[in-house]
Amino acid sequence: MKEIQYHPGENADPLFLSNYDLLITHSAIELTRQVLPGMKERRWGRILNITSIAVKQPVDNLMLSNSMRAAVTGFARTLANEVATLGITVNNIMPGYTRTDRLEDLAEMLAKKEEVSIAEVAARWTEEIPMRRLGEPREFAALAAFLVSERASYITGQSIAVDGGWIRSLL
Repeated sequence: MKEIQYHPGENADPLFLSNYDLLITHSAIELTRQVLPGMKERRWGRILNITSIAVKQPVDNLMLSNSMRAAVTGFARTLANEVATLGITVNNIMPGYTRTDRLEDLAEMLAKKEEVSIAEVAARWTEEIPMRRLGEPREFAALAAFLVSERASYITGQSIAVDGGWIRSLL
């Protein structure tokens, strides 16, 4: 069996793995556990998870991230069915390559690891995106604002990409 390869920001240290799981999976579950009773009482609510494009098309070298975000997606999809009759929607946004501090840090780490320029790493990413550019945080925010609004009351159990067309699947 091939040795597991981790992304430069991921490692196999048990404490790191435990904290990563806590950060990604358990935080979504615990926050939901805390807010759900009030939403049920009011018979209205919105739960919106931020996952990743990796849920539909795993990103190379992000084994932990791909796996944990898929777990959050499964949790959300199951919960959506359980609370839909109570006026509570549960959805996920799957951001793609978006111009954020985190993405800049990732580009820097990869550039250092591969001994290339940061611009070269960014150019590779934009080349993979049909729109040939990174997303802007405001584009992501616009979808988030809609999904938590009353106007999105018939949308639940969905994972919606904001990725400039990066995901190549039909569904």
